[in-house]
Amino acid sequence: MAAKITDVTTHDVRFPTSRMLDGSDAMNPTPDYSAAYVVLRASDGSEGHGMTFTIGRGNEICCAAIEAVAALVKGREVDGLLSDMGATWRLVTGDSQLRWTGPEKGVIHLAAAAVMNALWDLYGKRAGKPVWRLIAAMSPAEQVALVDWRYLADALPPEEARERLEEKAGGRAARIAEMERDGYPAYTTSAGWLGYSDEKIRTLMRAALAEGWTHFKMKVGRNIEDDMRRAAIIREEIGPDRFLMMDANQVWGVEEAIANMKRLAAFDPWWIEEPTSPDDILGHARIAREIAPISVATGEHCHNAVMFKQLMQAGAIRFVQVDSCRLAGPNEILGVMLMAEKFGLPVCPHAGGVGLCELIQHMSFVDYVCVSARLENRVLEFVDHLHEHFVDPVRTRNGRYVPPSMPGFSVEMKPASLARHAFPGGAAWQA
Repeated sequence: MAAKITDVTTHDVRFPTSRMLDGSDAMNPTPDYSAAYVVLRASDGSEGHGMTFTIGRGNEICCAAIEAVAALVKGREVDGLLSDMGATWRLVTGDSQLRWTGPEKGVIHLAAAAVMNALWDLYGKRAGKPVWRLIAAMSPAEQVALVDWRYLADALPPEEARERLEEKAGGRAARIAEMERDGYPAYTTSAGWLGYSDEKIRTLMRAALAEGWTHFKMKVGRNIEDDMRRAAIIREEIGPDRFLMMDANQVWGVEEAIANMKRLAAFDPWWIEEPTSPDDILGHARIAREIAPISVATGEHCHNAVMFKQLMQAGAIRFVQVDSCRLAGPNEILGVMLMAEKFGLPVCPHAGGVGLCELIQHMSFVDYVCVSARLENRVLEFVDHLHEHFVDPVRTRNGRYVPPSMPGFSVEMKPASLARHAFPGGAAWQA
C-alpha cells in the first residue's frame, strides 16, 4: 500500500534570546527567536520536519495556521506529493478559503513555508540526499516546473528561465566540486547586534577576524549618534579593506533613511538593509537613487515573489535577500533567484534567526551550482546562535558555509531541544 501523510504535529518552540539581547535591532529590541515547527509523518514511518521563524509572541498563531495549511496534505499519498512538487506548491498555497485570509502573504504564507519546508525535508530523506543536491540533480525543465509562473512570467517567461538554466548546466559538476572544496562565502551578523556594549562588539569583532571573516554586518537605527560611534568602532576593528554592511530593520522613513545614510557613508558601508518599510517599493527606489554608491538590500520581510519582481523592475534593490521562512519554501525562492539572475542582481539571503541558516544554505548552493554560476558580490548571512539544537547544524570554515551532506533539509531539531524550549511549559521557560 502506498505511503500516505497520516499525522501532523506542531510545536511552539521559543528560545529566550532576549535575556542576552542576541538578535536585538532597532525595530525588534528584545526578540525571543522562535520556531513554529511542524512534523509530517507518513504511514511508512518516514518524517518531514519544517518550520517558520518568528521572534516570540504570535508564534502560537503561526502554529494554528500551520495546522490549517497542513490539512491540505494530510491523507494524501507521499509519492504523489513528491513526484510533482510544483503541483504540491500550488496545492499548499492555493486553497481558496485560506487564500482569502492571506493570499501569499502574512501568517498563512508563513505556514505554507513551514509545510513546504517539511515536505522538502521528507523528499530529501526519502531520496537519501540533502535538498540542495536533490534540486541540483534536476534537469532545467524539472527545476522550472517547480515554480508558479502565473504572476512572474511578464518579467521572466518560463521558457527563458529554462534556457538560462540550460546554458549553465554543463558546469554543474565542477561547481559542486568547488563548493565541496571551498564552501560558499558568508558574512557574520553575530558581532553587530544593537543591544551589545561597545566592549562586547570589539571582543566579538576580534574573534570573528581571527576565524577568517571578511564581511560584517551591524545594526543601526536606534540613534544616529550611537550608530556613528558604533560604526567607527567596527571600522577601526576590521580595517578599511573589509566589508561593512548596515541593517536598519525598517525603522526609518524614506527621508530619514536618506539623511542618516549620507552621514553613515563616512564609514564606507557596502549596503543598507531594510532602510524603510519593506512594502514601500517606490521608497526603496528613491533611497537607492539618493544614497548611491551605497547599495540597498532587502527581502527578509518581502511577502512573496511578486514583490521581489516589482523591486527588481523598479530598480529599488541591488542585493536580493530571500528568506526560507518568509517565502513559501524552495519553489518560490527558486523563482526569485531565476528573476534575480535575469536582472543581474546577486542573491545574498537572510539567515538571522533560529533554523534560517540551516534552511537557506541549501538554496545558496543551488543558486551557485544551477542558477547564477557566479560568486561575485554574493555572501550568505551567518548568525552563530542556536545551531546546537539541530541534528544537522550548519558548519562554517574560514568564513564560508560547508555544504550539508546529510539527507533532508537540515532543519530537524533534537527531541530534547523541542521539549526544553516548548512554550510555555518547557524547562527553559520555567526558570
